Amino acid sequence: MYTPEQLERRNRSPWTKAQFILAPIQFIVFIISFALVIRYLATGEGYWVATVSVWIKIALIWALTITGMLWEHDIYGKYFMAREFFWEDLGNLIAILTHNAYFVAVWLHLDSRTIMWVMVFAYVTYLFNAGQFLWRGIRSAKERRLLQAQLQAQSAGMAKPS
Repeated sequence: MYTPEQLERRNRSPWTKAQFILAPIQFIVFIISFALVIRYLATGEGYWVATVSVWIKIALIWALTITGMLWEHDIYGKYFMAREFFWEDLGNLIAILTHNAYFVAVWLHLDSRTIMWVMVFAYVTYLFNAGQFLWRGIRSAKERRLLQAQLQAQSAGMAKPS
């Protein structure tokens, strides 16, 4: 997942902490916004509160994208589409494009239900992307624990008298 040098840069980067703070906030906003959008689609009520929640969600995905690009630069030396982070960046690109389709739908003067269906689609792409990041994080943590255990075993083996 990470070379030892990349892991050190990851641990030193202020953007790692920003990502750990913003990601769960975005997920909570997603859950609330998704519920509000579905409520509007099901009942026809609460359009403005759903709209405000959509704006907050879009602002957060942009905040995570920008801080993520700064993080990626700190770790891999590229702001976007580093080889090691290609699939995560591609997923994020799709999610952010679908979120911003909201503005296109508004600009085209589509009806409010269609606009909210655009957001349902955007939120599905976000779920796939969030799942991908979660899977990568779990895999990365397992690899770090395995590497640490191997290093400890090697140290213990070298410390034993022959």
